[in-house]
Amino acid sequence: MTEDNKKTFKERFFAILPLPALIGLIAGAVGGWIYYTEIGCTSGTCAITSNPYMSIIWGALMGYLLGDIFTKKKTAPQTPAEKES
Repeated sequence: MTEDNKKTFKERFFAILPLPALIGLIAGAVGGWIYYTEIGCTSGTCAITSNPYMSIIWGALMGYLLGDIFTKKKTAPQTPAEKES
């Protein structure tokens, strides 16, 4: 068996979507819905805020990007020669 087959579903899921990014995604989606219901666009000419689905998707995207800032990135191990320079 390879190492990937030994990982649990939770480990594989959070490797793809880290917890801070997931929290940001959910908070952004909720924020997009609240923005649509409370502020929105009554005339229907606003591309993002006139449609609840677009507001939720836009909010989720912004929340994901904000949450991804706080995700620790894995770096490749350095060789001893690279550490000296």
